[in-house]
Amino acid sequence: MKLTPLATTVALFVALIAQAQTQAPPKAAAATAAATKPAAPAIKLPPQAPDVAAPKMGNDGKPQAGFAGAHEKFVAIAKEGKTDLVFLGDSITAGWGGKKEIWDKAFGMYRPANFGIGGDRTQHVLWRITNGELDGIKPKAAVLMIGTNNSGSDPADGIAKGVTKIVETIRAKLPDTKILLLAVFPRGEKPNPQREKLKEVNTTIAKLDDGKSVFYLDIGDKFLQPDGTLTKEIMPDFLHLSAKGYQIWADAISPKLAELMK
Repeated sequence: MKLTPLATTVALFVALIAQAQTQAPPKAAAATAAATKPAAPAIKLPPQAPDVAAPKMGNDGKPQAGFAGAHEKFVAIAKEGKTDLVFLGDSITAGWGGKKEIWDKAFGMYRPANFGIGGDRTQHVLWRITNGELDGIKPKAAVLMIGTNNSGSDPADGIAKGVTKIVETIRAKLPDTKILLLAVFPRGEKPNPQREKLKEVNTTIAKLDDGKSVFYLDIGDKFLQPDGTLTKEIMPDFLHLSAKGYQIWADAISPKLAELMK
């Protein structure tokens, strides 16, 4: 049968569509394969000893960007040499950054510096102070509170060794600086195994108090209710402090700190 011009055009159009469809799948399959390509596996990091200096590492095997950035900032502050009081610790210490009014009123007269980084363990603080954070400053006092982030995996004696190593390193780098060593704060709404472990740590590090250069102070009970519980009013997540909690901290250490800052 002889095709009309219109029928010929339609037949040619259908043939072109069929040809395009036979060529498209390989490209689509390639795109799909690229999109579903598995990500590189995370690097398994070896365990870090609490008393061996180590930077905080990411799953890519490199120092975490936030940790490295904060450390560089603290090193720069230290190089300025304008600090008479330094706080060292983890996120609980770093949290003073959000309580400026309490901080300024309690410590502003001492030219303080806050060297707290969230998530830090003893080995991380140890690494920071051996890599520039104490170079260039000669503070009259240093307030140290660290160890709670170790309590989930490290034994009490290991955590205590980490804290001891930090104190020894501060003493070596800043022989004229008085250290106010705080007991690790209680955590968890009610008494629990982690709290008990931290009590063991505190019992051990309390022995570092020599009455001359190192002064141990346990203010943990000031955060607790008579029955030993923590309230959200003081620690909203039973670990980090509210404004009321920071005020308790400031009030509890101010008398001793005033002695050390003379």
